[in-house]
Amino acid sequence: MSPTADLDLGIVVIGRNEGERLKRCLQSAMGQGIVLVYVDSGSTDGSAEWALGVGAEVVALDMSVPFTAARARNAGLNRLLERRPGVQLVQFVDGDCELRDGWLEEGAAFLRSTPRVAAVCGRLRERHPETSVYNRLCDIEWNTPLGQSRACGGIAMMRIQALLAVGGFNESLIAGEEPELCVRLRGGGWQIWRLAGEMAWHDASMHRFGQWWRRTRRSGHAFAEGRALHGGPPENHYTTETRRAVLWGLVLPVLVVAAMLMAPDGALLALAYPLQMLRLGLQRVSRGEPAPWAQAFFLVVGRVPEGLGVAGYWWSRWRREPTRLIEYK
Repeated sequence: MSPTADLDLGIVVIGRNEGERLKRCLQSAMGQGIVLVYVDSGSTDGSAEWALGVGAEVVALDMSVPFTAARARNAGLNRLLERRPGVQLVQFVDGDCELRDGWLEEGAAFLRSTPRVAAVCGRLRERHPETSVYNRLCDIEWNTPLGQSRACGGIAMMRIQALLAVGGFNESLIAGEEPELCVRLRGGGWQIWRLAGEMAWHDASMHRFGQWWRRTRRSGHAFAEGRALHGGPPENHYTTETRRAVLWGLVLPVLVVAAMLMAPDGALLALAYPLQMLRLGLQRVSRGEPAPWAQAFFLVVGRVPEGLGVAGYWWSRWRREPTRLIEYK
């Protein structure tokens, strides 16, 4: 990455046991005049020591407190503000990502020229989409529409003034903390934008069905918790996603089993799933989207782990138990 002397920009990287991926991440983020903060969440592979060795500020999270990415990002921002109180912009990066040349300049220039924009992101690409269908689906997922948006992901550049105005990330959320933050930002009159520029490579390293299943179950949890926080008008945050997960992932499977127990031809109700795959696949073919049938298959199958994620959130809430992190790596 070409060096930059922008003193109003800092970078916060979060990670745990990312190994070589973290090294690539930090090397891509190093720049003249930029304060780089690495927040480590209990690594045992020497990540924190390596980050110190290349000049990063290192924050070691207290792992006696339940970890969330939101807590890590807030801790990184706090250290950044301690080191450089006048910093105005922060680029958040996960340790399995690598910033692309030119992104810091592009993102910062856009935020400086549009004072009502709180967060901006560019094109996030999966580093190895060819190695598994799950990585390929991630790469498609990252390709969000250009222009003003309702939300961004965790790899984004943000205006610190806006972040502080809404209280930062919600540290209690185990997933979906970025869209939830964006709900509060937009409620405060701020905007979120997606630019065309290349922002970063992401390395999901997802090669097993079980990894995809856990990641999708985490999405269901995020839907349910986001709806509990902001599901009412005017946002209706994650209301549609939660309803869809419940219908296709919980209610319909129960109805299929009940129908099969009552009559032999009750199994015909299960045809709703392949018919839905056909409908979604044809939609994506007509729009010229990549891997249309893989998208359709995993969207429909994914309703089951999403539904289980919703149910898991409801169960924990009913029992008043803390939610546990759902990890796929």
